[in-house]
Amino acid sequence: MTRRPIRPTRHEHDGVEHVKISVNGDLREVANTNLASALTELGFADAKVASAVNGEFVPAALRASTELGEGDSIEVLAPMQGG
Repeated sequence: MTRRPIRPTRHEHDGVEHVKISVNGDLREVANTNLASALTELGFADAKVASAVNGEFVPAALRASTELGEGDSIEVLAPMQGG
């Protein structure tokens, strides 16, 4: 997956740096700038989910190395059961 080489723009709140991103269409600020840590911060730590950044699927094995930048769009999808 090709990621842009620009470093994320960070905002500091209470001494903690944050980036502004979109998560399933909702604007959020996260203190973590890699996808794995951001998913944990957003409450998806133990969930079995699929993830995409800016429309590109990100396998679970690559989440820790996928850096997030200001304005990135994250999609988090849970599998559906039933028939």
